[in-house]
Amino acid sequence: MHPFNKDHIKPGWRLNLFIIIFESDTPKGKAFDVALLIAILSSIIVVMLETVGDYSIKFASLFFTLEWSFTVLFTLEYVLRILVVDRPRRYIFSFYGIIDLLSIIPTFLSLLIAGSQYLLVIRAIRLLRVFRVLKLTRFMGEAEVLRTALLQSMAKITVFIGAVITLVVIMGCLMYLIEGPEHGFRNIPISVYWAIVTLTTVGYGDIAPETPLGQIVASVIMILGYGIIAVPTGIVSVELSKAEKSQKKPGPCPNCGAKKHAHDAKFCRVCGYHLFNDAEEVPETSTQ
Repeated sequence: MHPFNKDHIKPGWRLNLFIIIFESDTPKGKAFDVALLIAILSSIIVVMLETVGDYSIKFASLFFTLEWSFTVLFTLEYVLRILVVDRPRRYIFSFYGIIDLLSIIPTFLSLLIAGSQYLLVIRAIRLLRVFRVLKLTRFMGEAEVLRTALLQSMAKITVFIGAVITLVVIMGCLMYLIEGPEHGFRNIPISVYWAIVTLTTVGYGDIAPETPLGQIVASVIMILGYGIIAVPTGIVSVELSKAEKSQKKPGPCPNCGAKKHAHDAKFCRVCGYHLFNDAEEVPETSTQ
């Protein structure tokens, strides 16, 4: 469940702490993870409440105490993780290691930069550990499928976004020429901003065309917006389908019932039947 090996740790306090901190299969390990998740949630709630005007004045000292208490707690946890793993550098530069560090830096940074403590909400990423605590490993598999699909879609979506940027720049310039500063389109950047807001169907309404020709162009952009929004969805959907199919494990053969096929097998090892050809009917076998 984690990339660290406890076999290289000698029996003693380090091994005991390692099992508690990194393992969730034991009662103590699970209790530690549950307590950690509660502490993370509580610290995030404290940061959010601190931004509420009435609460920030009335409970200022309480919020300050809680914020530093959570930071000291998470700092101690971070140091312990470094001490107990067999390869500290591997943990420090791992995904969770970086997030664990970033979750404690803002409080110390607030001593130099006022307001930086609100960046503590990055601790929310640490809640991803809930999948390990609750043994929701199948969700991790689904997350891997989604990650694969997004990576495969990246090139197509990049090209698509480039085309959209080109379109909004052209439309923004066109609206600047049609409407002009007297109708709120004071310059091309503001006109491009209007085109982006209109194309994405957000429609703040702070700028609106007033001439008939401008309204016609705006209507065209609005209609284009609905079609453009659907394109990335279609791209990702296709890649999701491919990713799911590539990770689909072959089950029993629908023709002969043979099992224990190779992970990447497409045909039955006994009768040669296509294992994933759901659209094809299973051939009938004659009985004597």
